[in-house]
Amino acid sequence: MLHEQVQILLLNIVRKYIIAAVNGKDIREELKAERLPEVLQEKCATFVTLTKGGLLRGCIGSLVAHQSLLDDILDNSFNAAFRDSRFAKIVKGEMKDVKIEISLLSERKQIEYYTFNDLKKKIKPKVHGVYLTYAGHSATFLPQVWDELVSHETFFVHLAKKAGLSPDFIFHKHPKIEVYTVEKFKEV
Repeated sequence: MLHEQVQILLLNIVRKYIIAAVNGKDIREELKAERLPEVLQEKCATFVTLTKGGLLRGCIGSLVAHQSLLDDILDNSFNAAFRDSRFAKIVKGEMKDVKIEISLLSERKQIEYYTFNDLKKKIKPKVHGVYLTYAGHSATFLPQVWDELVSHETFFVHLAKKAGLSPDFIFHKHPKIEVYTVEKFKEV
């Protein structure tokens, strides 16, 4: 669990980094040269979520801890702001209306299950993020998505669609399901 001061520092770094990028500046090396807490050098998988007026504005992340927490957050904040194909790029002046949320992911654990009803017993809403893979298709939802898709049925129908599979896929096939938890914090 990150100390509250480190959480605030990371949120400020993301905001500063996106605003600089909107203005055509790359301040990554400048940020990395600052005296930062050691915990930011530990490997961590992260997601950066941007919202505007309470609606999703961009969300990109990593499912595997492959680089430092700081590098992962910088990469994902840039990608959420400028490379999420569902949204237009963030433009000058827009960040004043955008809120930032950061999620730090635990390692994934595969769930063994036999039927959808068995799977439902093993997935905890609002606790588990879910990563679904099947025959080259994959998708994930963070635990926060349970706030909008409250039933297991609805959650998995939307997850299957996100993976490019038929909506009723989960009820007839047996994809690989992995779960993870997150430590999340956001601007208020």
